[in-house]
Amino acid sequence: MEKGTEDGVAAMAACYQGFDPVSYLQYNYTAPRADFERQDSIVPWKLACLHRAFTEGDVSGELLVDVGSGPTLYQVLSGCEVFGKVLLTDFLEVNRQELKRWLQDQGGCSLDWTPYLQHVCKLEGRRPSAWTEKAARLRLVVSDILPIDVHCPRPLSPDALPSAGADCLVSCFCLESVSPDLAAFTRALGHIRGLLRPGGHLLLIGALGESYYLGGPGVKIPVVPLDEAQVCASLKESGFTLIRLEVYTLPQDMRVGVDDVTGVFFVKARKD
Repeated sequence: MEKGTEDGVAAMAACYQGFDPVSYLQYNYTAPRADFERQDSIVPWKLACLHRAFTEGDVSGELLVDVGSGPTLYQVLSGCEVFGKVLLTDFLEVNRQELKRWLQDQGGCSLDWTPYLQHVCKLEGRRPSAWTEKAARLRLVVSDILPIDVHCPRPLSPDALPSAGADCLVSCFCLESVSPDLAAFTRALGHIRGLLRPGGHLLLIGALGESYYLGGPGVKIPVVPLDEAQVCASLKESGFTLIRLEVYTLPQDMRVGVDDVTGVFFVKARKD
């Protein structure tokens, strides 16, 4: 890694020392952004994209890896029904602890995931009361919560994955929010590609037009502002074939002052 890039990555890591999972969840994963009664709310849109991708029949295998889980679980609620093993990962210990509290059912979680579980059950054609079965399924298949660094050529410890690699990766709002610039974002995509078996799938959700977000009160974290063309070019450069790109534009009342995001992209891609 060149000196300038190294400094940029180190500066990003320093920004995250003030990251507060409780505030982050409050900002992004409660109403209006997580309003399950509204068609145009952002969280239901993301859940619908993931549900569709995991149920089309081409995404399959044994191992699903979530790259940069943060303190959230919504991104694996559909995938946990398809894969026998799910690996959660994050750079920050505070986020890994947050996930652990839910998985070990200890109580003390910063967010109640029940409405999310119920909503995904509905998408799957099950009754909302089946959410307890889904929670049990997720706790059963999550095999570990590991540290990850997407700026390393080998983001996970060598023994974390089978030698062939994972069958599918999901990653939401991670790469653009931990990279100092577009080149670092593209490189990180290449690094995570190494975790995937040939022909394996990547499901990527990220921010469009975002230059910062709040990771806690007064903790302003810079983000690489992406447009659709840049996302497509970075994927191609990193050795992925784009299957589908979908875009969500934020309604005015979803712009709640915790970031300057204008839209969200969903990508389904395959490793060449």
